[in-house]
Amino acid sequence: MSKTSSYAAQSATSPLAPFSIERREPGPRDIEIEVLYCGVCHSDLHMVRNEWKSSLYPVVPGHEIVGRVSRVGAEVKNFKAGDLAAAGCLVDSCRTCPSCKEGLEQYCEGTFTLTYGSPDKDFPGKSTYGGYSGKIVIDQDFVLHVPSNLDLAGTAPLLCAGITLYSPLRHWKAGPGKKVGIVGLGGLGHMGVKFAHAFGAQTVLFTTSASKIEDGKRLGADEVVVSKNASEMRKHTESFDLIVNTVAVSHDLDPFTTLLKRDGTLCLVGAPEHPHPSPNISNIIFKRRQIAGSLIGGIRETQEMLDFCGKHGITSDVEVIPIQKINEAYERMLRSDVRYRFVIDNASLSAS
Repeated sequence: MSKTSSYAAQSATSPLAPFSIERREPGPRDIEIEVLYCGVCHSDLHMVRNEWKSSLYPVVPGHEIVGRVSRVGAEVKNFKAGDLAAAGCLVDSCRTCPSCKEGLEQYCEGTFTLTYGSPDKDFPGKSTYGGYSGKIVIDQDFVLHVPSNLDLAGTAPLLCAGITLYSPLRHWKAGPGKKVGIVGLGGLGHMGVKFAHAFGAQTVLFTTSASKIEDGKRLGADEVVVSKNASEMRKHTESFDLIVNTVAVSHDLDPFTTLLKRDGTLCLVGAPEHPHPSPNISNIIFKRRQIAGSLIGGIRETQEMLDFCGKHGITSDVEVIPIQKINEAYERMLRSDVRYRFVIDNASLSAS
Protein backbone atom coordinates (compact mmCIF):
# COMPACT_ATOMS: atom_id res chain seq x y z
CA MET A 1 0.00 0.00 0.00
CA SER A 2 1.07 3.58 -0.53
CA LYS A 3 -0.30 6.83 0.85
CA THR A 4 -1.34 9.82 -1.22
CA SER A 5 -2.87 13.23 -0.54
CA SER A 6 -6.51 13.96 -1.28
CA TYR A 7 -9.45 16.17 -0.36
CA ALA A 8 -12.43 14.48 1.27
CA ALA A 9 -15.78 15.20 2.88
CA GLN A 10 -16.23 13.44 6.23
CA SER A 11 -20.00 13.99 6.35
CA ALA A 12 -22.86 15.50 4.35
CA THR A 13 -22.40 18.84 6.12
CA SER A 14 -18.61 19.09 6.34
CA PRO A 15 -16.48 20.94 3.78
CA LEU A 16 -13.92 19.15 1.67
CA ALA A 17 -10.57 19.18 3.46
CA PRO A 18 -7.11 17.54 3.21
CA PHE A 19 -7.17 13.80 3.85
CA SER A 20 -4.50 11.11 3.49
CA ILE A 21 -5.63 7.92 1.73
CA GLU A 22 -4.10 4.57 0.82
CA ARG A 23 -3.85 3.16 -2.69
CA ARG A 24 -3.10 -0.47 -3.46
CA GLU A 25 0.19 -1.42 -5.05
CA PRO A 26 -0.27 -2.06 -8.79
CA GLY A 27 -1.11 -5.69 -9.53
CA PRO A 28 -0.17 -7.48 -12.78
CA ARG A 29 -3.01 -5.80 -14.75
CA ASP A 30 -3.01 -2.45 -12.94
CA ILE A 31 -1.92 1.01 -13.99
CA GLU A 32 -0.90 3.65 -11.47
CA ILE A 33 -1.70 7.17 -12.65
CA GLU A 34 -0.34 10.42 -11.27
CA VAL A 35 -3.43 12.64 -11.44
CA LEU A 36 -2.65 15.92 -13.21
CA TYR A 37 -6.16 17.32 -13.61
CA CYS A 38 -9.58 16.33 -12.32
CA GLY A 39 -12.86 17.82 -13.46
CA VAL A 40 -15.52 18.92 -10.98
CA CYS A 41 -18.88 17.33 -11.81
CA HIS A 42 -22.24 18.24 -10.30
CA SER A 43 -22.43 14.57 -9.28
CA ASP A 44 -19.50 15.27 -6.96
CA LEU A 45 -21.59 17.81 -5.10
CA HIS A 46 -24.58 15.43 -4.96
CA MET A 47 -22.36 12.71 -3.47
CA VAL A 48 -20.51 14.98 -1.03
CA ARG A 49 -23.83 16.27 0.34
CA ASN A 50 -25.55 12.85 0.18
CA GLU A 51 -28.35 14.22 -1.99
CA TRP A 52 -28.80 10.80 -3.64
CA LYS A 53 -28.85 9.08 -0.22
CA SER A 54 -26.10 6.63 -1.18
CA SER A 55 -22.88 8.28 -0.01
CA LEU A 56 -20.26 6.35 1.95
CA TYR A 57 -18.01 8.61 4.03
CA PRO A 58 -15.34 9.77 3.78
CA VAL A 59 -16.03 10.80 0.17
CA VAL A 60 -13.06 11.61 -2.07
CA PRO A 61 -14.82 12.75 -5.27
CA GLY A 62 -13.58 12.99 -8.84
CA HIS A 63 -14.32 10.88 -11.92
CA GLU A 64 -12.97 13.10 -14.69
CA ILE A 65 -9.32 12.15 -14.42
CA VAL A 66 -6.39 12.95 -16.68
CA GLY A 67 -2.85 12.09 -15.67
CA ARG A 68 0.43 10.41 -16.47
CA VAL A 69 1.24 6.76 -15.97
CA SER A 70 3.77 6.29 -13.17
CA ARG A 71 3.83 2.47 -12.92
CA VAL A 72 2.31 -0.51 -14.73
CA GLY A 73 1.84 -4.17 -13.82
CA ALA A 74 3.74 -6.97 -15.51
CA GLU A 75 0.84 -7.96 -17.81
CA VAL A 76 0.03 -4.44 -19.04
CA LYS A 77 0.80 -4.09 -22.76
CA ASN A 78 -0.94 -0.91 -23.96
CA PHE A 79 0.49 1.60 -21.50
CA LYS A 80 3.95 2.36 -20.17
CA ALA A 81 5.35 4.75 -17.60
CA GLY A 82 5.23 8.32 -18.91
CA ASP A 83 2.13 7.84 -21.12
CA LEU A 84 -0.84 10.16 -20.79
CA ALA A 85 -3.88 8.33 -19.44
CA ALA A 86 -7.44 9.04 -18.39
CA ALA A 87 -10.22 7.47 -16.34
CA GLY A 88 -13.91 8.20 -16.06
CA CYS A 89 -16.81 7.14 -13.88
CA LEU A 90 -16.13 3.38 -13.73
CA VAL A 91 -13.09 1.39 -12.63
CA ASP A 92 -14.59 -2.11 -12.85
CA SER A 93 -17.69 -4.12 -13.77
CA CYS A 94 -18.79 -7.75 -13.70
CA ARG A 95 -17.42 -8.22 -17.27
CA THR A 96 -19.59 -11.30 -17.86
CA CYS A 97 -23.16 -9.99 -18.33
CA PRO A 98 -24.57 -9.23 -21.82
CA SER A 99 -24.07 -5.47 -21.40
CA CYS A 100 -20.43 -5.83 -20.38
CA LYS A 101 -19.76 -8.21 -23.26
CA GLU A 102 -21.18 -5.60 -25.65
CA GLY A 103 -18.88 -2.91 -24.25
CA LEU A 104 -21.71 -1.22 -22.33
CA GLU A 105 -20.24 -1.50 -18.87
CA GLN A 106 -22.30 1.46 -17.66
CA TYR A 107 -25.39 -0.78 -17.91
CA CYS A 108 -23.72 -3.73 -16.17
CA GLU A 109 -26.36 -6.19 -14.99
CA GLY A 110 -24.06 -7.48 -12.28
CA THR A 111 -22.12 -5.00 -10.18
CA PHE A 112 -20.02 -2.14 -11.50
CA THR A 113 -17.50 -0.24 -9.40
CA LEU A 114 -17.67 3.53 -9.47
CA THR A 115 -14.41 5.47 -9.46
CA TYR A 116 -15.49 6.79 -6.07
CA GLY A 117 -18.28 5.89 -3.70
CA SER A 118 -18.48 2.12 -4.36
CA PRO A 119 -17.44 -0.58 -1.88
CA ASP A 120 -13.70 -1.12 -2.38
CA LYS A 121 -12.84 -4.82 -2.73
CA ASP A 122 -9.19 -4.05 -1.88
CA PHE A 123 -10.08 -2.25 1.36
CA PRO A 124 -13.05 -4.06 2.98
CA GLY A 125 -15.34 -1.69 4.81
CA LYS A 126 -14.15 1.32 2.81
CA SER A 127 -15.32 2.91 -0.41
CA THR A 128 -13.38 3.71 -3.57
CA TYR A 129 -11.69 7.11 -3.69
CA GLY A 130 -11.66 9.35 -6.74
CA GLY A 131 -9.50 11.87 -8.53
CA TYR A 132 -9.34 14.69 -5.98
CA SER A 133 -6.10 12.92 -5.07
CA GLY A 134 -2.46 12.62 -6.01
CA LYS A 135 -2.65 9.22 -7.67
CA ILE A 136 -5.00 6.37 -8.47
CA VAL A 137 -4.56 2.69 -9.36
CA ILE A 138 -6.93 1.23 -11.97
CA ASP A 139 -7.26 -2.02 -13.92
CA GLN A 140 -5.90 -1.57 -17.45
CA ASP A 141 -9.29 -2.35 -19.04
CA PHE A 142 -10.73 0.85 -17.58
CA VAL A 143 -7.87 3.19 -18.49
CA LEU A 144 -8.06 5.34 -21.61
CA HIS A 145 -5.53 6.87 -23.99
CA VAL A 146 -5.44 10.68 -24.30
CA PRO A 147 -4.75 12.20 -27.73
CA SER A 148 -1.50 14.14 -27.46
CA ASN A 149 -2.85 17.26 -29.21
CA LEU A 150 -5.53 18.01 -26.62
CA ASP A 151 -5.23 20.47 -23.76
CA LEU A 152 -5.10 18.27 -20.66
CA ALA A 153 -7.20 20.46 -18.38
CA GLY A 154 -9.87 20.78 -21.06
CA THR A 155 -9.77 17.03 -21.64
CA ALA A 156 -10.65 16.07 -18.05
CA PRO A 157 -14.40 16.87 -18.25
CA LEU A 158 -14.69 14.78 -21.41
CA LEU A 159 -14.52 11.72 -19.14
CA CYS A 160 -18.02 12.41 -17.80
CA ALA A 161 -19.60 15.54 -19.29
CA GLY A 162 -18.22 14.71 -22.73
CA ILE A 163 -19.20 11.05 -22.94
CA THR A 164 -22.59 11.74 -21.33
CA LEU A 165 -23.51 13.84 -24.38
CA TYR A 166 -21.52 11.96 -27.02
CA SER A 167 -23.20 8.63 -26.29
CA PRO A 168 -26.87 9.61 -26.87
CA LEU A 169 -25.99 11.75 -29.87
CA ARG A 170 -24.24 8.76 -31.45
CA HIS A 171 -26.93 6.27 -30.37
CA TRP A 172 -29.75 8.32 -31.92
CA LYS A 173 -27.61 9.06 -34.99
CA ALA A 174 -27.23 12.83 -34.80
CA GLY A 175 -25.71 14.01 -38.07
CA PRO A 176 -26.42 15.68 -41.41
CA GLY A 177 -30.13 15.94 -42.13
CA LYS A 178 -31.08 15.65 -38.44
CA LYS A 179 -32.37 18.45 -36.23
CA VAL A 180 -31.02 18.16 -32.69
CA GLY A 181 -31.84 20.21 -29.61
CA ILE A 182 -29.71 20.60 -26.50
CA VAL A 183 -31.52 21.79 -23.35
CA GLY A 184 -29.32 23.73 -20.95
CA LEU A 185 -25.93 25.37 -21.43
CA GLY A 186 -23.82 24.15 -18.55
CA GLY A 187 -21.04 21.60 -18.18
CA LEU A 188 -23.04 18.96 -20.04
CA GLY A 189 -24.95 21.18 -22.43
CA HIS A 190 -21.95 23.03 -23.83
CA MET A 191 -20.43 19.66 -24.78
CA GLY A 192 -23.72 18.66 -26.42
CA VAL A 193 -23.66 21.77 -28.60
CA LYS A 194 -20.04 21.11 -29.59
CA PHE A 195 -20.66 17.46 -30.46
CA ALA A 196 -23.97 17.96 -32.29
CA HIS A 197 -22.33 20.66 -34.40
CA ALA A 198 -19.26 18.48 -35.07
CA PHE A 199 -21.54 15.59 -36.14
CA GLY A 200 -23.09 17.89 -38.75
CA ALA A 201 -26.59 18.09 -37.25
CA GLN A 202 -28.73 21.22 -37.31
CA THR A 203 -28.10 22.25 -33.72
CA VAL A 204 -30.49 24.27 -31.57
CA LEU A 205 -29.70 25.28 -28.00
CA PHE A 206 -32.49 25.83 -25.47
CA THR A 207 -31.66 28.07 -22.54
CA THR A 208 -33.63 30.05 -19.99
CA SER A 209 -31.08 32.87 -20.13
CA ALA A 210 -30.85 35.34 -23.00
CA SER A 211 -27.33 36.15 -21.80
CA LYS A 212 -26.18 32.77 -23.16
CA ILE A 213 -27.31 33.33 -26.75
CA GLU A 214 -23.98 34.67 -27.96
CA ASP A 215 -22.01 31.93 -26.22
CA GLY A 216 -24.30 29.23 -27.57
CA LYS A 217 -23.62 30.36 -31.12
CA ARG A 218 -19.89 30.58 -30.41
CA LEU A 219 -19.94 26.96 -29.30
CA GLY A 220 -21.65 25.81 -32.49
CA ALA A 221 -25.42 26.28 -32.16
CA ASP A 222 -27.17 27.25 -35.38
CA GLU A 223 -29.93 28.81 -33.32
CA VAL A 224 -30.51 29.61 -29.66
CA VAL A 225 -34.06 29.55 -28.26
CA VAL A 226 -34.97 31.15 -24.95
CA SER A 227 -37.29 28.43 -23.63
CA LYS A 228 -39.31 30.85 -21.47
CA ASN A 229 -40.46 32.58 -24.67
CA ALA A 230 -43.59 30.72 -25.81
CA SER A 231 -43.60 32.20 -29.30
CA GLU A 232 -39.98 31.16 -29.91
CA MET A 233 -40.83 27.64 -28.76
CA ARG A 234 -43.93 27.37 -30.98
CA LYS A 235 -41.85 28.07 -34.08
CA HIS A 236 -40.17 24.67 -33.58
CA THR A 237 -43.29 22.55 -32.96
CA GLU A 238 -42.98 18.98 -34.32
CA SER A 239 -39.59 19.61 -35.93
CA PHE A 240 -36.90 17.81 -33.87
CA ASP A 241 -35.53 14.33 -34.40
CA LEU A 242 -33.75 14.36 -31.03
CA ILE A 243 -33.63 16.62 -28.00
CA VAL A 244 -31.06 15.90 -25.28
CA ASN A 245 -32.08 17.44 -21.97
CA THR A 246 -29.15 18.10 -19.62
CA VAL A 247 -31.05 19.97 -16.89
CA ALA A 248 -30.57 18.36 -13.47
CA VAL A 249 -33.48 20.01 -11.65
CA SER A 250 -37.13 18.97 -11.71
CA HIS A 251 -39.07 20.70 -14.51
CA ASP A 252 -41.94 20.27 -16.97
CA LEU A 253 -40.96 18.11 -19.95
CA ASP A 254 -44.07 18.80 -22.04
CA PRO A 255 -42.76 21.94 -23.77
CA PHE A 256 -39.95 19.81 -25.23
CA THR A 257 -41.92 16.68 -26.19
CA THR A 258 -44.25 18.97 -28.18
CA LEU A 259 -41.26 19.97 -30.31
CA LEU A 260 -40.50 16.40 -31.39
CA LYS A 261 -41.43 15.00 -34.78
CA ARG A 262 -43.33 11.74 -35.01
CA ASP A 263 -40.95 9.09 -33.66
CA GLY A 264 -38.74 11.77 -32.13
CA THR A 265 -36.87 11.22 -28.88
CA LEU A 266 -36.41 13.34 -25.77
CA CYS A 267 -33.34 11.92 -24.04
CA LEU A 268 -32.74 12.79 -20.38
CA VAL A 269 -29.17 12.84 -19.09
CA GLY A 270 -29.54 15.13 -16.06
CA ALA A 271 -30.38 13.37 -12.78
CA PRO A 272 -32.50 15.72 -10.62
CA GLU A 273 -32.76 15.44 -6.86
CA HIS A 274 -36.58 15.37 -7.18
CA PRO A 275 -38.66 13.68 -9.93
CA HIS A 276 -39.93 15.58 -12.97
CA PRO A 277 -43.70 16.19 -13.08
CA SER A 278 -45.51 13.44 -14.97
CA PRO A 279 -45.56 14.26 -18.70
CA ASN A 280 -48.71 14.58 -20.80
CA ILE A 281 -49.11 11.03 -22.09
CA SER A 282 -51.26 12.05 -25.07
CA ASN A 283 -48.34 14.18 -26.22
CA ILE A 284 -46.34 10.97 -26.52
CA ILE A 285 -48.99 8.53 -27.77
CA PHE A 286 -50.30 10.56 -30.68
CA LYS A 287 -46.89 11.03 -32.31
CA ARG A 288 -45.20 7.81 -31.17
CA ARG A 289 -42.65 9.96 -29.38
CA GLN A 290 -40.41 8.56 -26.71
CA ILE A 291 -38.82 9.84 -23.52
CA ALA A 292 -35.58 7.97 -22.96
CA GLY A 293 -32.48 8.13 -20.81
CA SER A 294 -28.76 7.64 -21.31
CA LEU A 295 -25.94 7.00 -18.85
CA ILE A 296 -22.33 8.04 -19.64
CA GLY A 297 -20.79 5.49 -22.07
CA GLY A 298 -18.86 2.25 -22.12
CA ILE A 299 -15.08 2.13 -22.15
CA ARG A 300 -14.90 1.41 -25.88
CA GLU A 301 -17.22 4.31 -26.71
CA THR A 302 -15.38 6.64 -24.34
CA GLN A 303 -12.14 5.92 -26.16
CA GLU A 304 -13.94 6.54 -29.46
CA MET A 305 -15.11 9.88 -28.07
CA LEU A 306 -11.58 10.88 -27.02
CA ASP A 307 -10.24 9.95 -30.45
CA PHE A 308 -13.04 11.98 -32.08
CA CYS A 309 -12.10 14.94 -29.90
CA GLY A 310 -8.46 14.55 -30.88
CA LYS A 311 -9.39 14.54 -34.56
CA HIS A 312 -11.65 17.59 -34.28
CA GLY A 313 -9.79 19.52 -31.58
CA ILE A 314 -12.68 19.40 -29.12
CA THR A 315 -12.22 20.01 -25.40
CA SER A 316 -14.35 21.45 -22.62
CA ASP A 317 -14.36 25.14 -21.79
CA VAL A 318 -12.85 25.16 -18.31
CA GLU A 319 -11.77 27.29 -15.38
CA VAL A 320 -8.73 25.75 -13.69
CA ILE A 321 -8.62 26.04 -9.91
CA PRO A 322 -6.33 24.91 -7.09
CA ILE A 323 -7.80 22.22 -4.84
CA GLN A 324 -7.89 24.73 -1.98
CA LYS A 325 -10.75 26.54 -3.77
CA ILE A 326 -12.95 23.48 -4.19
CA ASN A 327 -15.55 24.45 -1.58
CA GLU A 328 -15.88 27.89 -3.14
CA ALA A 329 -16.20 26.22 -6.55
CA TYR A 330 -19.12 24.10 -5.28
CA GLU A 331 -20.98 27.22 -4.16
CA ARG A 332 -20.27 28.93 -7.47
CA MET A 333 -21.42 25.83 -9.33
CA LEU A 334 -24.76 26.01 -7.51
CA ARG A 335 -25.10 29.59 -8.77
CA SER A 336 -24.15 28.51 -12.33
CA ASP A 337 -21.16 30.82 -11.94
CA VAL A 338 -18.79 28.88 -14.21
CA ARG A 339 -18.39 28.66 -17.96
CA TYR A 340 -18.48 25.76 -18.20
CA ARG A 341 -16.57 23.34 -16.01
CA PHE A 342 -14.22 23.68 -13.05
CA VAL A 343 -11.05 21.59 -13.30
CA ILE A 344 -8.65 21.02 -10.41
CA ASP A 345 -4.93 21.41 -11.01
CA ASN A 346 -3.82 18.50 -8.84
CA ALA A 347 -0.32 19.88 -8.49
CA SER A 348 -1.91 22.19 -5.91
CA LEU A 349 -2.35 19.21 -3.55
CA SER A 350 1.27 19.59 -2.56
CA ALA A 351 0.42 22.92 -0.90
CA SER A 352 -1.90 21.08 1.48
